[in-house]
Amino acid sequence: MAGAAGPMAGAAVWGTAPTGHASRSQPVWLCFLLLLPTCVSATTTSPGIKVWLTQRTLEFGRRFGLELLQSMLQKEHELNLTGSYNTLLGTLTYAVPRIRIHELQMNESTLDFAEDVGLRLTVQRARVQLSADWAAQLGAVQDSGSVQLGMQDVAMAAVLGVSEDGGGHPTVWSAGCDTHGTDLHMEFHRGYSWLYNLLAPLLQRTLRQQLNKQLCLMLQRGIDRLDTALKHMKVSTQLDTIAAIDHSLLAPPAFTEEYGDIALKGEIFRVGTYQQRPPALPVALPVALPMALPVALPTALPTTPPMAHEPTLLLAVTEFVANSAAFTYFSAGALRRIISSDMVPRRFPLQLSTKSMGIFSPQLQELYPDQPMELHLWARQQPLLSCHPDALHGTLLGSAEAFVVLPNATRAPAFLLHIDANVTGKPTITRNRLGGTVRLTGLHITQVASNVGPVEVKRLETLLKFSLWLFGVPRANKWLQAGIPLPLPHGLSLLRPRLSLHQGFVLIATDLQYEP
Repeated sequence: MAGAAGPMAGAAVWGTAPTGHASRSQPVWLCFLLLLPTCVSATTTSPGIKVWLTQRTLEFGRRFGLELLQSMLQKEHELNLTGSYNTLLGTLTYAVPRIRIHELQMNESTLDFAEDVGLRLTVQRARVQLSADWAAQLGAVQDSGSVQLGMQDVAMAAVLGVSEDGGGHPTVWSAGCDTHGTDLHMEFHRGYSWLYNLLAPLLQRTLRQQLNKQLCLMLQRGIDRLDTALKHMKVSTQLDTIAAIDHSLLAPPAFTEEYGDIALKGEIFRVGTYQQRPPALPVALPVALPMALPVALPTALPTTPPMAHEPTLLLAVTEFVANSAAFTYFSAGALRRIISSDMVPRRFPLQLSTKSMGIFSPQLQELYPDQPMELHLWARQQPLLSCHPDALHGTLLGSAEAFVVLPNATRAPAFLLHIDANVTGKPTITRNRLGGTVRLTGLHITQVASNVGPVEVKRLETLLKFSLWLFGVPRANKWLQAGIPLPLPHGLSLLRPRLSLHQGFVLIATDLQYEP
């Protein structure tokens, strides 16, 4: 045989997978393969990720939503009141073009689900303090000055519609609004303020009615600005140089009186392109999942859980997510690794040298005495994994091509093997980190081709199993247990998260904590 053959020579003869660069992206795809379930492809009409919003989600969001609403209203300077009023002295025409809100107290408020629409905000006993410049004309007399307004016992009911714009973005609109303030106090300053203060009781009813309408118009403008921001929101996030995840809405969110149900696409695709996976049977969530806090968590929840035990957020990650990840990294050539002799730990029983590997192939040591070797590993098929209640089960179908590193730095192809492994894994979640453990449950080696005579694959298989059990799996578990951070918004943390495995999906139930 020609000992000076380069690395691509073996590839051309034995069908080595296309070259790729996996080292930079290895942690990402390795975590997907070991910690997320993957098996059958799902159609794009089935969600990869489903989120359930509970009553506790609304309570969590209400506190921060009211702060945002108060901040927005206090920055609003576009309120304006105009009108006229008949008095004993003639017709009073007034204009209050710019009203500034100095204080807004919402003492009693609730946020609920509005069935088939979105969310309903109800506020009772609110208090509003405003100030404005004014201009008025009474007969031929023109005047101007400032006014302080205070409205007590303001009640507001507003419904926020939530849907999807056809491109995966959420869209919101005002589905209804009504405000009612029972007590308006006003005090004029400058100009003929003494006169207008005398007329204030006559003006209060008209001003109160107009102010109630203006508060709803102001809320409408705020919702319109929110909708504009949502239209420009990114619906995909790049994970690394190879892959990105599409987290666009797959359909309009569904709302009942108790829960909100959000379906996200959850597809991981290659950066710069959007490849379609081969068609396969869809994977859908069980009928028991929608709406009703469905599945048994580590501590089983009743169908309608008490508020004290209801999680703030339920998140289901289906097999579709990891299936699309495996397809993307596999088709990009990223599921491959080159292992050189200096990368193998000294304590590892199987070293990459002709002396060590010669135990399984006597001709190897005869042809290349005491030479270092190099191993090219790649997935010859997309990894196959599935989620079951006991664990994540996976089959990794790989190939390994061994080369001898010659003194002139060229590589001589030695032999090509198929290495198929069965693994199980259990994901874990702690605060904002996703981790897990993995276990090797089966290993099978087949000789495909050899330039150095027969390879004793059964003996190699036994030693490799022992080596992986003693060194490889503990090393992988050490890395997996450390986990990777979840991509959460700044300041948001998972509180007491619980993770459970089910047929076809992983369920995370958690409370939320926000620290700005």
